[in-house]
Parts: sequence; structure tokens; C-alpha cells
Amino acid sequence: MEKINNVTMFILKGLSQNPKVEEVCLVLFSLFYLAILLGNLLIILTVRMGNLLNFPMYFFLNYLSFVDICYSSVTAPKMIVNLFAKSKTISYMGCMLQLFGAHFFGPTEVFILVVMAYDRYVAICKPLHYLIIMDQDRCKRMLLGAWVVAFLHSFIQIVLMLQLPFCGPNVIDHYFCDVHPMLKLACSDTFVVGMVDTANSGTVALGGFTTLLISYTLILVSLRKQSAEGRRKALSTCGSHIAVVVMFFGPCTFMYLRPNTTFAEDKMVALFYTIIAPMLNPLIYTLRNAEVKNAMKKLWHRNAF
Repeated sequence: MEKINNVTMFILKGLSQNPKVEEVCLVLFSLFYLAILLGNLLIILTVRMGNLLNFPMYFFLNYLSFVDICYSSVTAPKMIVNLFAKSKTISYMGCMLQLFGAHFFGPTEVFILVVMAYDRYVAICKPLHYLIIMDQDRCKRMLLGAWVVAFLHSFIQIVLMLQLPFCGPNVIDHYFCDVHPMLKLACSDTFVVGMVDTANSGTVALGGFTTLLISYTLILVSLRKQSAEGRRKALSTCGSHIAVVVMFFGPCTFMYLRPNTTFAEDKMVALFYTIIAPMLNPLIYTLRNAEVKNAMKKLWHRNAF
């Protein structure tokens, strides 16, 4: 059967249809997006100008901040523009590109967080072999692997969506183009596509969360053998990672580890991993990590004097 696609653009309903609420959201999320850009750029500048890229933890933190900027930029600018625009439209191709970007940078962040957890596991549980195991070549290969697997994930998502015909209503009940709300608009049976999407996205979310859970469990078990000072330092570093994991993976698991259904709360939940987590990551990694704070102090003190 030939694919029939009469839809050339979609309408994004956004977070609210109340003008007063939209005004508040416009100010709030404009500030949030500005904080994402400035906070993550500060991390990137600190790592690069402080010559910290040779250290695995900062190497991955640098790219986590870069991905946070890209991930939030896929959804936030369009959402902010739509908050004061009368016509909240997005072209068919723009919608597909937004979906591809969200499912590319989101899983990339998942895999970088997994690699960072592995880095902390090696640093704490195998300190004598740390420099051998986490050498620059291996770090680069793991980062490349994160990009490649995330690309394959997003490629599968976009191929599935491009096969679907859209001939009926074009109103997406969300603030960005995502799989579940778009499947509701397709004028064909989406059961198979929904199942593949759940398996694909669910594997990324659950697999990443399980790996992180195992890593931090092994770290906590190994801390019993260390001194009080060693435990304090390790817990301080890992605490920031665990905070990011809970804030990012909780909402992701709720959204994607389920059948093809949508809930009224989905938009609020999605804000956590598209806006809130990228905004708070720089604060968490600087306020909870003494080494990052010291690196920033040295960098800005050197530039000031």
C-alpha cells in the first residue's frame, strides 16, 4: 500500500493554552535556557583552558556539557518561540529533524553517564591500574562508541517515523516532536512501530540505568575497605553522578519504558530530562565536586591576575 502523507506541518500545543501561564513560562524557560548555555559553557571553558582534558573524568565531563547544550537546543528554542508566537507550527521535516536530534543527543548523554560511572568505578576500585585502564585512547574509543550507538538508536527511530503516513489531524499534544504523541496522529496501524520504539528506547533507558546501578553498587561495596577520608572523597564525587542519574533516568524510564501510550503528565516529566537536568548538571558537578571547584578557582584567578 502506497504511503499517503497530506500533512506538511504540525501544530505543537505546547505546555499550556493559557496566555497568563505562557507568559510566566516564557520568562522562566528563557532564563533556564540561558543558564544551560552559560553553565555548560563555563564547564567546557574550565576543562579546556585548565588543560584538564588529559584526565578522564574531565574529558567526559567536557563532552557531557557539550551534549547538554545540544540536547536542550533541540527543544528549548522552539518551545520558547512558540510561547509568544500566534502560530505554533513546525514543518514536517523540521519535526522529523527535532525527533532525530532528541533521540540522538538524549541517548548520547545516557552512554556518557554510563562511561563516567565506569571511570569512577575504576578510579575507586582499581586505583593502581587506573591510568592504564583509562588511557586517552580508550577514553576516545568509549566516547566514539557512545556517539555511534546513539546515532544507530536515533536512525532506527527516524526510519520508523518516516514510514508512517500522516493524513489526518496534525496537532501534537507536546512542546516538541516525540514518538509517542506523533504515533497517535498516524493514519495507519502503529502497533509494531510502537513495540519497536518501546524496545529500542526502553533498552537504552533500562540498560543504562542497570549498568549505572551495578557500577555504583560495586563502588559502595568497595568503600568499606577504604579509610574515612577516602570514603568521604569518593562519596563526594559519586554523589554528584548519582544525583544526575536519578534526575535524568527517572523521567526517561517513565517516558520510554512503557507501551505506546501518552499521559497528561508527559510534558511536565519531559521537562526534567530536556531542560532541568542540562541546567542543573553544571551546578551539581561544581558544587558537589571539590576538584572542579578548585580548577575553576585556579583558572579564573590566573586570568584575573
